[in-house]
Amino acid sequence: MNATCAIDYRYAAEQGGAALFAPGAEQKWLLQYLPLVKRIVSQLALQANQVLDREDMEQIGLMGLLECLRRYGTPDEQFGRFAALRIRGAILDELRRQDWRPRQVRQQTHRIRDAIRQLARQLGRVPQEEEILAAAGIDAKTYQEFLQADACEAIESLDELLQSGHEGFVCGASAVEERVLKERLLTQALSQLSERERLVLTLYYQHELSLKEIALVLELSDARVCQLSKQAIAKASRYLNERG
Repeated sequence: MNATCAIDYRYAAEQGGAALFAPGAEQKWLLQYLPLVKRIVSQLALQANQVLDREDMEQIGLMGLLECLRRYGTPDEQFGRFAALRIRGAILDELRRQDWRPRQVRQQTHRIRDAIRQLARQLGRVPQEEEILAAAGIDAKTYQEFLQADACEAIESLDELLQSGHEGFVCGASAVEERVLKERLLTQALSQLSERERLVLTLYYQHELSLKEIALVLELSDARVCQLSKQAIAKASRYLNERG
C-alpha cells in the first residue's frame, strides 16, 4: 500500500470501530476492495463539488469499507454487495450533511419542476423535452443536468430506505443476516418492476455502473435512463415503504 493509502488507512482505522483483523490483514482487504470504493465514487461523481471532492468521497468510502470489514468478518463472494450499500450510504450521508447542491442550482431545480408540473396540467399529458426547454427558458445541457440530479436524488431516497428504513427487519441481526434480509427485500422490490426498469437498477446496484454508463450499455439517451431510474425507484420505494 502506498504512502497516501497508508495515511488514509490510519485515519479510517481511527474511525472504523473495533478491529477483527490484524492491521496487515485489514490493509490487504482494504486494498483489494479499493476499486469498489472508486467505482461507487464514480457513480456519485455528479454530486462532487468544492465542499466534497472525489478524494474526500473516496476517504469517506474507505471508512465505510473498513466499518463493513469489522462488522462482516472475512469477506466471501457476497461481501461486495453488502459493502457497496454501506460505502454508498456513508458517502450519501455526508453529501446530505454538506448539502451538495449550491443554492442557485436548487432554485433552478425548483423552477424546472414547477414548469413541468404547470405544462402537464395545461397539456393533460407528460410534456416533451422541447416544450419543457421553451417553458423553463433553459438549454438542453441544463435540462440533462437537471434530469441526472433528479435521478440522483431518487437514488439517494432508495439508498436511505435500504440503509435505515427497515431497522425492524434487521434489529439484533448479524452482518450476514442483515445482508441476506436486505438483499431479499431488494429482490422482492425489483420483482415489481418492468424488465427494463429492473435492468437499470441491477446495472446500478449490482454492477456499479453510473447512469451515463447505463445509457451507453442500453443504447438509450441519458434522459431516458434518468426517467427509467426514477420510475423504477418510485415503484421499489413504494413497495419497501408498504412493508416497512
